[in-house]
Amino acid sequence: MKHLFWVFALSVLLTPAFGQTSPADTLKPNAGATSADDLLAGLTDSTEAAPLMPRHMIFTQRAFWGPKGLLRLTNIAPLTPEGRAKELKIRRTMLVTHQVLGFATLAGFVAQGIVGSRLYKAQGTEILRIRETHSNLATAINIGYTTTALLSLTAPPKMVSERRGPSSIKLHKYLAILHMAGMVATNILSEQASKNDQLKSWHRAAAFTTFGAYAASIIAIKF
Repeated sequence: MKHLFWVFALSVLLTPAFGQTSPADTLKPNAGATSADDLLAGLTDSTEAAPLMPRHMIFTQRAFWGPKGLLRLTNIAPLTPEGRAKELKIRRTMLVTHQVLGFATLAGFVAQGIVGSRLYKAQGTEILRIRETHSNLATAINIGYTTTALLSLTAPPKMVSERRGPSSIKLHKYLAILHMAGMVATNILSEQASKNDQLKSWHRAAAFTTFGAYAASIIAIKF
């Protein structure tokens, strides 16, 4: 019996975890290396599968930067991860310039409002001088506004689509539609008002509506 006890004790000590198989027994040769390789392969696959373009883009961005856009078809800007990294830097520069010109154009709107109010009250030879100033300011505002809009409309798209729900960016875009329509109406009514005095009040209303929507869009994006 004593000899049987020592044989049993020795067998227990040599058997890991009292009869449980060891991890080494359950793994095939080089199983750890295989698992690591599989994990790395999975990470690589997920990285390559990440989309380079957002699902939703405005039509001007799609026309230039979309998968079948002008810059892709002409191979000026191939759709690659490296290319997209450069495009995001271009986007940032264009949008910063968009903001700077936006504030400059807003200052032009304020100046135009002051000059326009004086023009309605001007008399005699003063009318010609103020009208010329008003016309020059209108030209500068149109140039600044158009440039500001094009910088936003043609900038490369960001990496991901916008999140659902309300946001300051969406409010900025909705107000942009309003003040863009107001700019078109203001310019058309400006030409018509020079021939028909009855349209001056409509021209003024369109101008102030445009200014209000434009100022609100800047406030929305900044604050």
